[in-house]
Amino acid sequence: MNILIFQKDLSVCNYLKKGLKELGYTVDISNNEEEIMDMAINTEYDLLILDVIGKKINGIEICKIIKKKYGKIKILFMSEEEDVDLKIKALDSGGDDYIVRPFNFRELSARIRAILRRESKSFESILRAKDLTLNLMNREVKRAEKILDLTVKEFALLEYLMRNKNLVLTRTIIKEKIWSIDFLTNTNIVDVYITHLREKIDKNHSEKLIYTVRGIGYILKD
Repeated sequence: MNILIFQKDLSVCNYLKKGLKELGYTVDISNNEEEIMDMAINTEYDLLILDVIGKKINGIEICKIIKKKYGKIKILFMSEEEDVDLKIKALDSGGDDYIVRPFNFRELSARIRAILRRESKSFESILRAKDLTLNLMNREVKRAEKILDLTVKEFALLEYLMRNKNLVLTRTIIKEKIWSIDFLTNTNIVDVYITHLREKIDKNHSEKLIYTVRGIGYILKD
């Protein structure tokens, strides 16, 4: 599940990114209004977590612009303000929900799932590659109808591979998307987790799905 975050305070962006990644989400962040609008319109995200108060442009105006140009993206407003009139303006501008900081991450995750359930037709809740399926709503993975037990990070990695199936993904890109960017550059964490996934997904199957691209990274073939 791909989430984009805009908060005027970069430290809040990083805090949210860390917490949501621990819950298994793929997260990109920015504290620049122009950049966030470009990312939301030109890159496919399931959800934008949007600060109501911006530095140059407020979140309500950003929401209106993004919804006009790319109406499919869901928007969750976030603010320290509990003012009812502000909440109404935010929701009327096209927002799908509004959460007040501070909050519990379990509540945030539940709100995210609820937002995405509301428009199941526009949200691709099940990803497929041959006989492999990944259900984003109940977090169930099956290969040939057999349920596979994946950890949070294994699930996030598989989701990223399936969203980008038939594309070669470098180790660096995978690391940035699934793990924090402050991981040591020489770590083999991607290779370790790919090995774990292969054990669970490809083992005992004649047709393999995950392939190594020597010197570059990995590809999941459909």
